[in-house]
Amino acid sequence: MDAMTQPPVIRLHPEDGVVIARQVLPPGTPVAPNVLAAARIPAGHKVAVRFHAQGEPVTRYGQIIGFTTEPVTPGQWVHTHNLAMGDFARDYAWGVDARPTDYVAEPATFQGIRRADGRVATRNYIGILTSVNCSAHVADLIAQAFRRNPLTGEDPLAEWPNVDGVVALTHKTGCGMTQGEPLNLLRRTLGGFARHANFSHVIGIGLGCEVNQIGGLLEEQRLAGRLRSMDIQEMGGSRKTVQAGIDFVREVVAEANRVQRETVPASELCVALQCGGSDGYSGITANPALGAASDLVVRHGGTVILSESPETYGAEHLFTRRAVSQEVGQKLVDVMHWWEDYTSKLGAEMDANPSPGNKLGGLTTILEKSLGAMAKAGSTNLVDVVRYAEAVTQRGFVFMDTPGYDPVAATGQVAGGANLLCFTTGRGSVFGCKPTPSIKLATNTPMYERMEDDMDINCGTIVTGEETVQQVGERIFQHMLRTASGERTKSEAFDFGGAEFAPWPMGATM
Repeated sequence: MDAMTQPPVIRLHPEDGVVIARQVLPPGTPVAPNVLAAARIPAGHKVAVRFHAQGEPVTRYGQIIGFTTEPVTPGQWVHTHNLAMGDFARDYAWGVDARPTDYVAEPATFQGIRRADGRVATRNYIGILTSVNCSAHVADLIAQAFRRNPLTGEDPLAEWPNVDGVVALTHKTGCGMTQGEPLNLLRRTLGGFARHANFSHVIGIGLGCEVNQIGGLLEEQRLAGRLRSMDIQEMGGSRKTVQAGIDFVREVVAEANRVQRETVPASELCVALQCGGSDGYSGITANPALGAASDLVVRHGGTVILSESPETYGAEHLFTRRAVSQEVGQKLVDVMHWWEDYTSKLGAEMDANPSPGNKLGGLTTILEKSLGAMAKAGSTNLVDVVRYAEAVTQRGFVFMDTPGYDPVAATGQVAGGANLLCFTTGRGSVFGCKPTPSIKLATNTPMYERMEDDMDINCGTIVTGEETVQQVGERIFQHMLRTASGERTKSEAFDFGGAEFAPWPMGATM
C-alpha cells in the first residue's frame, strides 16, 4: 500500500493483543474490527484490540512483553500505567532453528586498506591511548596539534590526505580501581584498540604511578612493537611529553600516509550493531531493516556483532534456538543469569533499562525493548558468544556481553575488532566511534527530517509503505560498502568519535 492508503495501526503478529499507532490516533479512530481508540494514542504507542484480564500476558511480535496490572479493555492505551514486567518460562530449544548459511556465489566488494598482517581497515587513523585519566589532558593536547580548524580551514594533515586523523581516546579510570577482572577488562579494551586495523600507529600515554601500569598493559596484551609508550613522570612532565607525542606523530605520519585502498571482499566487514534512543518504531523499521542488512553481511561471508546484554534480556530464548550448538546457547543464558545477579546485588532490576526517552517513544518494558533490539541481528545462526572487548574470531553472527549503555557497548565492540558500526535511533541519538565509522539509521521520517545533519539513512519509509524492510536492508548494505570504502558518515563530518570512547567501568572505585 502507498502512504495514502496505510491503515492507522500496525499489527506485527496475528495473535498479538495490541497494535501500534502509525501516527497520533485521536479518540474514536478504528484500530481493529469493531474496536475504536478510547483515548488519544501517541504515535508509536500500543493500543489494545481485545480484552485483557488483570495479570494476563500481553504479546507483541507474538512474544510476551509484560503483564497487565489492571483489566484492559479494547481500544485502551497500553503503557506503563497498566503494563509491567513479570516472570515466565523460556524454552531455549537449543539450535532448533539453526540452518546452513546461504552464502552468495559472488560476494560483494569494497575499497579497503589491507594491513601488513592481512587484516582490512576501513579507516586510517593514528591513535593516542591513555592508561589512566591522569594522562588524558596530555593526550588531548597531542591530538589537538593535528586537528583541522573549522573556522580557518587550516589543516595540519593536509600534506597527508590518506591519514584520516589523529585521535586521543581518553577515559575516567586506570587507577583507584580493584585488581582482577576490572583491571583485566580495561586492559583488554585498550589492547583491542591498540591492535585495531583502523589504526596505522598507536602511542600510549601514562602518568607513571597508576594501577594500570603501561608495562603491565604491554605484557598482558602482548603489545610490544605495536604500542609506543610514554610516562609523563619519566618524560619530565606534561610539556615534554606533549612535545614527544607530537614528534612521534610527525615521525610516523608519512609512513601512515603510504596506504592505498584496494578491492577486498565484503567478508572483511565486521559490523557492530547498536541502537540508542529507541522508540516504538525501532522494532518495526530500522532494527529489522538492519537485520536484513546483517543477513546480507553474513551471506557475503562477513561478521556482525550484537551486544547490550540487558537489552537482549527476555529475548535470549529466541537466540538459543539459532545457536550452532548447545554450548554456544548456554554461554548466552549464562550471561543473562550473570546480569540478573549483578543487578540484584546493586539493588536494581533488569526492567530499569528502558530510559525516559524510550518510554516516551512507546516502549514499556525491557522485554518489549529486547524483542525489538534483537531484530538488528537478522535471522542467521548464532556462532559465538564472547566477553566484553574480547577479539571476535568467528565469522557470522556473534553476541558480545556488554552493558546496554551505548558508548560503553560500542567501545567493547570496536575493541573486539568491528571496523564498521550501524546505529539505529528513534529519538535521535548523536554518536560517533573513532576509529570506526558510525552509520546512523533513523526509525521515523519526522525525526530524520528534523535531524538530517546527524542521520545517514531514513528507515521511516517502511512505516509509510514506500519501501519494504528488505528494500531498506539492501540500501543499508550498499551504504555499508560505500562507507567501508571511505565515504564519510554524518558523525564523521561533524568530527564525532573521540569523546565517546567509554570502557566499561566495572568494580569498586577505591
